[in-house]
Amino acid sequence: MEEKKTIFDYLAQILVVFGFGMLMLNIFCLAFGNSARDFSAMFELGNQGIPVAIAFQFLCVSVLIVGARFIFFTDVFIKKMPVWLRTVCMLTTAVVIIAAFVIVFHWFPANMWQPWAMFFICFGISFLGSYLVTAIKEKTENRRMEEALQRLKKKEKEEKTK
Repeated sequence: MEEKKTIFDYLAQILVVFGFGMLMLNIFCLAFGNSARDFSAMFELGNQGIPVAIAFQFLCVSVLIVGARFIFFTDVFIKKMPVWLRTVCMLTTAVVIIAAFVIVFHWFPANMWQPWAMFFICFGISFLGSYLVTAIKEKTENRRMEEALQRLKKKEKEEKTK
């Protein structure tokens, strides 16, 4: 049974997505900031940091991605859709959201293939990392539930033999 989520659960998800995005952006800022300073709004401060406007734009992206996650991974709006299709829709939505921000806020030159290639590589690595963490977490939770069920069965069996 899935527990009912509160607004605080969604706020926590937003902050996790935002925090991970900022971590990645800061790593790229340190690695490529000075060389990308002249053609990217994200790196206009070079390796000195991320502009405040970009940080707030990333927060907005985080809100939109968590909103999309709510739409695709709860049964509130979509009742019968396979998990694989929900995942494809979610990933497509995230790419569209980020692409819109890239174009509107000039995060990087939209007409150059290299920044897009880097974006898709980073997005893919982030997705795979998230998938692995989620799979490990689910496997651990399933194992704990199975162990608890076995203890409960053992306890019931002991009570019946008394």
